[in-house]
Amino acid sequence: MVTAESLSTERHVITSIPEDLDEKQTEILKAFVHYDEVTWNIWFTRTGIEDAQPLMTAEAYQRLKNNVDQTVAGHTDGTVRIAVTSVLTSPYSPPKATVQVCDDQTDLVKYDADGNDISNPETLQVRYEIVVTMVYEDGTWKEAAEERLSTNECTV
Repeated sequence: MVTAESLSTERHVITSIPEDLDEKQTEILKAFVHYDEVTWNIWFTRTGIEDAQPLMTAEAYQRLKNNVDQTVAGHTDGTVRIAVTSVLTSPYSPPKATVQVCDDQTDLVKYDADGNDISNPETLQVRYEIVVTMVYEDGTWKEAAEERLSTNECTV
C-alpha cells in the first residue's frame, strides 16, 4: 500500500495523497513523486541532471536542462513539502494524466558557490499550486509539462 510517508524522503516530504486511488492512478502518483524527487535533488545539489532524462519527455527534459544551465553554481538546502491533491487520468489516447499538487518551498534556502544566501523570497520561499501533465511513453509515465495555478494560496 502506498502512503504519503512511504513516498517521502528526508528533504522531499509528501504530506498527503488522495484516498482511494486505483491501480493506474497509484502508478502515476509513484512516477510523479519519483520524477519530482529526482528533479528536486538536481536543484539541491546542482548535479545528476542525467537522472531526470528517463523520467521526462524529450521536450520537458530540454526545458529542465536549459533552466539548470542558466542557474548559478551552488546548492539549495531545506525541505520541500508536497501535498498531492489529485491524480486524474484521461480516457483519450495517447494515455495522459494530470497530478495537482501544492509545492511548499517555504523552508528552502539557495546558496551560491561561495556559500552566500541568494534566496529570493518572492520566487523560492513560497507555495505553488501546480498541475503536472504526465504522459505514458515507452512503457512508463513521464513528466511532459507543468503549469503554475497560484502562488501562496494552497496549503500542505
